[in-house]
Amino acid sequence: EMISICEKHKVQFMDGVMFMHSRRLEAVREHLLPGKHIGSLRRITSAFSFNGGSDFEAANIRMSSDLEPHGCLGDLGWYSIRFSLWAMNWQLPASVSGRILSQASCPGSPAAVPVEFSGELIFEGGVSASFYCSFITENQQWCHVSGSQGSLRIDDFVLPFFGSRVCFETEKPHFRMERCVFNMESHSQRHSIDEYSNNHPTSQETNLFRNFAQQVMSGSLNRDWPEQALKTQRVVESCLASARAGGKSIPA
Repeated sequence: EMISICEKHKVQFMDGVMFMHSRRLEAVREHLLPGKHIGSLRRITSAFSFNGGSDFEAANIRMSSDLEPHGCLGDLGWYSIRFSLWAMNWQLPASVSGRILSQASCPGSPAAVPVEFSGELIFEGGVSASFYCSFITENQQWCHVSGSQGSLRIDDFVLPFFGSRVCFETEKPHFRMERCVFNMESHSQRHSIDEYSNNHPTSQETNLFRNFAQQVMSGSLNRDWPEQALKTQRVVESCLASARAGGKSIPA
């Protein structure tokens, strides 16, 4: 309904997922192309968490079922789901399953919300994705993409580690064996892009506002942005519905 009204009144809708506007994502896409660096895509795994502590649990709006009924899934899980959908070129999963590992609430909240959640997405074509998100586990924000010929890893896919370059790694391990002598060789490669992590004209949050402004100034609507947000929300809703149903697999 929100997207429909925006389009009717020629208002551009775009969510605030900053990593979608990093130049790193362009380089990662090149490595995920079919038949390229890691071969055919097989598996996507990710984790995004922070330990909010007692103050967070007592007062943060994300701990209230009135204000964020999805808890850590709606906040942190959103980013993992977004990355998986992006890696899959916006193909929706055929089915999803979710599990609330633990839940809590702030004072005055009508119900508990997920504070630790795991989910599984199953795509047609044999690709699967899993994610873990939590308000009670220390900072982590990694994703790992596995293919038939190698893998790709980003250790800071949401908020880049401080510095003037953003990075990711690819790896093609090789098990070299000659009679009874064997070696597992790493064959990893680090890729970096000139882009500051934050608070800079090249950073991803600056690119987000720049891209939005340019789109508005163009006088036309970008219809991909609202569609991407809607697909992400659909998967979030389905994961929570599965968790509420005891973790059974349901259509996305």
